Amino acid sequence: QVQLVESGGGVVQAGGSLRLSCAASGRTFSDYAMAWFRQAPGVEREFVATISWNGGSTYYSGSVEGRFTISRDNAKNSVYLQMNSLKPEDTAVYYCAADRDARAVVVERLVGYWGQGTQVTVSS
Repeated sequence: QVQLVESGGGVVQAGGSLRLSCAASGRTFSDYAMAWFRQAPGVEREFVATISWNGGSTYYSGSVEGRFTISRDNAKNSVYLQMNSLKPEDTAVYYCAADRDARAVVVERLVGYWGQGTQVTVSS
């Protein structure tokens, strides 16, 4: 089992920045590819960004590429999402995800482990 706990959400004005954190416990963190998803009200959960086990590879959805940066610190068992130039349409609950399979961690129905989510609200 892997336990994931997100933090760092909040309310920010459009154009502002937030940094989300996800702390992992329970298994060897570096065995897992990690990802961030988000879910806005009335919308299915969508993929945001992913990072490989060693941080050497990252991939972003088109809607956040160039504004968001995913990173990880295996020594701290943590993954981060730096969000800049935030827009009202970025408002959502953001979820941390983990899976040993880097191909599975980017597919919502295949993800092995989820955090409880953290709310991000961007005001216009």
